[in-house]
Amino acid sequence: MNTIELIRKKRNGESLSKEEILFLITSYTKNRIPDYQFAAFLMASYLRGMNTEETAALTEAMLYSGKVINLSSIKGMKIDKHSTGGVGDKTSLIIAPIAAAAGVYVPMISGRGLGHTGGTLDKLEAIPGYRTDLTLSEYKKVLNKAGAVLIGQTKEIAPADKLIYALRDVTATVESIPLITGSIMSKKLAEGIDGLVLDVKTGSGAFMQKLSDAKALAQSLINTAKAFDKKVIAFITDMNQPLGKYIGNWFEVYESINVLRGEYVPDLCEVSFTLSGAMLFLGGKVGSIKEGILLSKALIANGKAFEKFVEFVKLQGGDVTYLHRPEKYPKAKFSLQVTAASGGYVTAIDTYQIGMAALELGAGRLKKEDIIDPKAGIIFAKKLGEPVNGGEILAEIFSDKKSSLEPVKNRILSAISVGKNKPQKTKLVKLILQ
Repeated sequence: MNTIELIRKKRNGESLSKEEILFLITSYTKNRIPDYQFAAFLMASYLRGMNTEETAALTEAMLYSGKVINLSSIKGMKIDKHSTGGVGDKTSLIIAPIAAAAGVYVPMISGRGLGHTGGTLDKLEAIPGYRTDLTLSEYKKVLNKAGAVLIGQTKEIAPADKLIYALRDVTATVESIPLITGSIMSKKLAEGIDGLVLDVKTGSGAFMQKLSDAKALAQSLINTAKAFDKKVIAFITDMNQPLGKYIGNWFEVYESINVLRGEYVPDLCEVSFTLSGAMLFLGGKVGSIKEGILLSKALIANGKAFEKFVEFVKLQGGDVTYLHRPEKYPKAKFSLQVTAASGGYVTAIDTYQIGMAALELGAGRLKKEDIIDPKAGIIFAKKLGEPVNGGEILAEIFSDKKSSLEPVKNRILSAISVGKNKPQKTKLVKLILQ
């Protein structure tokens, strides 16, 4: 096949065959196609789009560029969850132990923080000793024993995705729905799953800020999962404010511990229990998502979900002392309260700016080589629609970088709108797609 002809074909809006897409992905992964030609193909795909068959072919080619984990030796349904990322989105730390406590296996290969959004791996690594770099044999052992395992992408898993993502990042082709679908699904299908629950975020703190874009991405992910005969349910959830009250790596582990021990955080629990309920439904443990939500709450109440969290953290090398006594965790050197200039109601939150504020404090990476400070973060005191008095605390910020406190305080103040009229309450779970 001729690379130039295939680029021209896609540029002209024609569809590529499964064989043609396989040729392009395999050739690029094996260094037979230079970056500049593959970048041209990516831009042509971004501008012209890909149909359902092309997206499935792209996913398959990326999936089989590396190892696909065989979990047939583990008897039981293997169900995972994927979120498109948000601010304060710590649901994986809550739902994986819930599902595992119910007897559903959760093989989860997670990512690091991307831009303004936090990453599950960075949160788990805030627990001293926790290993996200297990070998594939260790991955299977922990999953078999604890029912859940949370690791990072290994060199063997979808290596094409790692190469292609790096090129997308520097060629302004990240936001393409077919390319996002291929990236997400190639990694998820490589885990050895039977089914997948999707949490597609929309709003000011999401990559897909428009509901129509979130819906299109959710449908693309569903179509691709079905092309591989996987069970799938997608939820479109609101990201117009941080999820829960805590933002930052240890902060989010801390809030997850509190929820697993029975504390009810309204928005965080609603989203988490909806997702875990769907996992229990796909895993055949209940007859409906509603029943799954009730079982999720029961597993929190009887302590089994927290026990399961402690079990897999310990198996992955984490110091569980801090799970039992989180107040012993080291504290940031500096903190500052952010107070409201005037009274009223919280009418809007620019959640993207809140995510960037957490990064500035040290909770994420501004540059690739940056080292994350697990103690850095934000505690939110007010949510959308809540009343505020002048001088009342809106948030509290924590960092070892004293110089970042004032700029972050100003960023947060500019990101939170306070007005006289109470805004209408919006739905957290906006749509369910199957």
